[in-house]
Amino acid sequence: MKLNYYPETDSLYIDLSEKPSTESVEVSEGIVLDYDAEGNLVGIDIDNASKKVQLKELTLSKLPANIHAVSV
Repeated sequence: MKLNYYPETDSLYIDLSEKPSTESVEVSEGIVLDYDAEGNLVGIDIDNASKKVQLKELTLSKLPANIHAVSV
């Protein structure tokens, strides 16, 4: 899973899978869910992210994964 924030557009993309999306559905104003060919959720796009989610802090708890932090 990857979280990518784009300050120039104030959008946050949560990449849940490496599979490409084939369908997108806007479920709420500025919230788009991306699905692969099998109907699995592969990504979440959030427009105006700074107004919709807390971007200042990210807490990861009990994830069975390697964590890589990239800061710009």
